[in-house]
Amino acid sequence: MEALQIAGALLTLLGSLFILFAAIGLLRMPDVYNRIQAGTKASTLGSILTLLGIGLCHPEWLLKIGLLILFVIISNPVSSHVLGRAAHFAGIPLSKRTHIDTLKEYRDKELTAKEEQQ
Repeated sequence: MEALQIAGALLTLLGSLFILFAAIGLLRMPDVYNRIQAGTKASTLGSILTLLGIGLCHPEWLLKIGLLILFVIISNPVSSHVLGRAAHFAGIPLSKRTHIDTLKEYRDKELTAKEEQQ
């Protein structure tokens, strides 16, 4: 086995471990918001490392894999943000251990400002 394939295999293994950590985070976190955050961070890094590992094993695929990595970097955070806001607006409660709700504070300020204008 050449060094490039060994490095690719190690990156793929490391990426798989991060995806495993994301799955464990989904099970262990107390509410939907923490689950979204844990799953997004670890799965994004895991996907990128796995794709890079595959790219090192198959250099002829590297351009296509680069495009996939770019898509993952853009779509994972955006989709998790949208899911989090949708959950918040749907009224899904935060964990009792969560002390700060910045989005609620922002919405309350907006509502107060609109009421004062009327």
